[in-house]
Amino acid sequence: MRKLATILRYTAIAFICMLSLTPFVILTILALNTPKKNLYEGNMFIPEFYFGNFAEGWVKSNIGRAMINSGIITLLSVALIVILGAMAGYAISRFDFKFNKGIYGTLLCCMMVPGIINTVPLYTLMIKLNAINTLWGMALVCATLSIPQAVFVFTGFIKSIPVEIEEAAIIDGCSWHKIFWKIIFPLLKPAISAVVILNGFGIWNNYSQAVFFLQDRSKHNVPQALSVYFQQFAGAKWNLMAATALIAILPVIIAFLIFQKSLMKGLMDGAIKG
Repeated sequence: MRKLATILRYTAIAFICMLSLTPFVILTILALNTPKKNLYEGNMFIPEFYFGNFAEGWVKSNIGRAMINSGIITLLSVALIVILGAMAGYAISRFDFKFNKGIYGTLLCCMMVPGIINTVPLYTLMIKLNAINTLWGMALVCATLSIPQAVFVFTGFIKSIPVEIEEAAIIDGCSWHKIFWKIIFPLLKPAISAVVILNGFGIWNNYSQAVFFLQDRSKHNVPQALSVYFQQFAGAKWNLMAATALIAILPVIIAFLIFQKSLMKGLMDGAIKG
């Protein structure tokens, strides 16, 4: 009976994996077909390995510039999220004040508010800051919307770190500032990886805010560039659209493969105490 249960479990896992990979496989087949290839003729599961679609899509879609824009926005946002989120998480988890509890509760409530609801007041504020059509302005927007989740993850993870480490450092004459940066922050690598992946993917693929705050085409991020390219240039050319989409998601796939182990460790360690 136990052997049958194991077989069924692994069968279910394999089936779920196949379902998850199916869209990516179809996208890859379309990207490697020639423009004249009919998906319904011949063997639809064997592509023709035509790589010209990638070169044509790269040039016409301006995806290279968009990837640079998305990279700058993501790096700036993630840096702010990690630094501010870790500092706030440390203060909340180690200093048991009513004020800290109130701030933490407010941040948890902010996680329940969809980011699109704040678009109108944010747009008004961005105009006053002259931040419309600027990459740093978009980075600030993304960081602001993501910090509550980061604080939640860091707070749970820091609670799993023994307080005795800090008490020993205080006896040796360390200040709270040095304790955080020299001792606690290096121990947050799994939580940092989790925060980077959870927020970095969303910022890279952000469209709902970018369409309002990045109106100049030279400032478009990846989703905006793909949207404009699909509407104006690609049309029904599925091979070009698929090739450009694969180029756009390649950095995300590489980042996930690098950080996936740290992601699971950070989430699990934070959940145990959080």
